[in-house]
Amino acid sequence: MDNAAEFTKRLVSLLRSERHAMAEFLVALAEFDRRGLWQQRGHTSLFSFLRRELGLSAGAAQYRKTAAELIQRYPAIEGALRDGKLCLSSVCELAKVVTAENCAEVLPRFYGLSSRDAAEVAASIRPVENPPRREVVVPIRAAAVPAAVTAPGAAPVLFRAPEPNAPNRVEIAAPVEPARSEPVDLRAAPRAAKPGSVDWLDGDSARMHLTVSKAFLKKLDAARDALSHSMPGASRENVLEAALDLLIADRERRKGLTARPQKTVRPSTRPDHIPAHVRREVWARDGGRCTFLLASGERCGSTHRLELDHILPRACGGASTADNLRIRCRGHNLDEARRVLGDALVDAYAGGWRRSG
Repeated sequence: MDNAAEFTKRLVSLLRSERHAMAEFLVALAEFDRRGLWQQRGHTSLFSFLRRELGLSAGAAQYRKTAAELIQRYPAIEGALRDGKLCLSSVCELAKVVTAENCAEVLPRFYGLSSRDAAEVAASIRPVENPPRREVVVPIRAAAVPAAVTAPGAAPVLFRAPEPNAPNRVEIAAPVEPARSEPVDLRAAPRAAKPGSVDWLDGDSARMHLTVSKAFLKKLDAARDALSHSMPGASRENVLEAALDLLIADRERRKGLTARPQKTVRPSTRPDHIPAHVRREVWARDGGRCTFLLASGERCGSTHRLELDHILPRACGGASTADNLRIRCRGHNLDEARRVLGDALVDAYAGGWRRSG
């Protein structure tokens, strides 16, 4: 391929062929399942056929089995998969909530979603009933945790501090599974959850599993003590949310996005200074997202490592005004600087930034 445009056209064509082939496979698999032909091959289920005879992983087999079953009941799903609007990773979440009555309304809500986003949508449609609000802190190593505790029906808040000889990292899960009458073995909790994973309970709440250090726990308890007057009885979630509010407010203040801006603009003697009222105007105008236009005509839209970029660079006499500023992510900001100022100057600047940063 001579250039990026030609290569992109080829990739688009191959992707279209991949989607078409996958849709054809799922339609054929749906017919294979409808006729029960996996039984003639000696399997006890379609999943067993996909795993043992076609050699798919458990996850890949489950996605395809679920999609084939949905296609049999809701033909519109075939078209969504063929067009690339629906991906296999979100099919299992769709299967939890779709019915013959709501298919036309619910199906479009899953278009273009990742499995995590699809889980959030599914939870908003069919929330988990009576999710408990509890916190459990246990050491990761099984030997540091009692063999079992009985979960009371009242589902109280439970804190378990690490033992003196426990490892330096612990697992936090908040909230945990609903209370049961039989003993609950806390040693199994860390193994059942992936670090950093999120399970949606309804449209507004989720269960989050996070692995942290002992030092983190000490800071968390110190923060709760510091808030004991203003927030008596605060949970760990309350403390973390308050800390995040402060962090976000500090970052917004640095960007000039204060809720109570000064009425008078103070002049600055620094030529490279961007006034707060200009920052606010640019941030509101660009929606807090990178404005770089991709080759497809879409905006980058990133919200990560954003910077204010001078359209006419300061080195070329550009002013720090709203008309001459735009929001760019760091990568696209540096790309534009390379185009205008050259690689040598940008490499020297970026290298110095990395050393100082």
